[in-house]
Amino acid sequence: MGAAAALKALAGGGAARARPRARLAQPFPTKPVRVVVAFSPGGVTDIIARTIGGKLAELWGQPVVIENRPGAGGSIAAVAVSRAPADGYMLLVHSSGYAINAALNPALPYDPRKDLIDVAPLGSQPMLLVVSPASGIGSVRDLIAAARAKPGGLAYGSAGIGSGAHLNGEKFRIAAAVDVLHVPYKGGAEAIQDTIAQRLGFTFNTVTLALPHIREGRLRPLGSAARSARRSCPTCRRLRRPACRASNSRSGTVSGRRRARRRRSSSASPATSRAPSPQPDVRERFANLGAEADGA
Repeated sequence: MGAAAALKALAGGGAARARPRARLAQPFPTKPVRVVVAFSPGGVTDIIARTIGGKLAELWGQPVVIENRPGAGGSIAAVAVSRAPADGYMLLVHSSGYAINAALNPALPYDPRKDLIDVAPLGSQPMLLVVSPASGIGSVRDLIAAARAKPGGLAYGSAGIGSGAHLNGEKFRIAAAVDVLHVPYKGGAEAIQDTIAQRLGFTFNTVTLALPHIREGRLRPLGSAARSARRSCPTCRRLRRPACRASNSRSGTVSGRRRARRRRSSSASPATSRAPSPQPDVRERFANLGAEADGA
């Protein structure tokens, strides 16, 4: 079974169906597959990649090796995969920053339209606006007032330039008409820790990373624009102010070079005969993280 069919079956919950395809000399994969994660260990993209990677290893009967290459808003990982052989043995798990980077930086060292090909969406989850309880900030109104009281003195963190958190932070800055400083990290987990320590004034972050700290009282949620956030965080208020319309964070997989044909499995290969049924445990794992498997 090829990567696209396997990923859609696992994350999307639908059974893959064997279809007549061009025959290859041998089924895929016949050796370990590397999955490059665009952010640091412990972040939501990393957790999703490891969840899916373990299932792919079971399905394929081959090791799936997770490799973190954080930095530059995920561009370091994207460059590595774009320069790899276009044989399907190196996959990239990225976030919504993959699309944002392409829009923000026309000088990227790779062309996402030519050098990489989409394989499958994996999941999405709402982002929360959070602060440290020790900051004394209890609402969005308080946050805006604090930022206006000290122009340039309040900082927010993100998982890197071009990440979803960066985009949401800039949307907040513009809509609220405040002067705040952006501090990019290699992953959302680092931004969370510095928000707790009050080295940052606030951050937009995923439910997955923020929720454990919210439950233990180390973070205070000011809310989320997404209704779905309340399923995982009942205390999270829904934000209706334009300044806080945070976008969801999405994770997906891309691979190879577009000029190379997609790897296809023969309908007669043993891999396709093991096409999986829907994966409720994957959907449940995602739900526990506050995420929703795409297609579930």
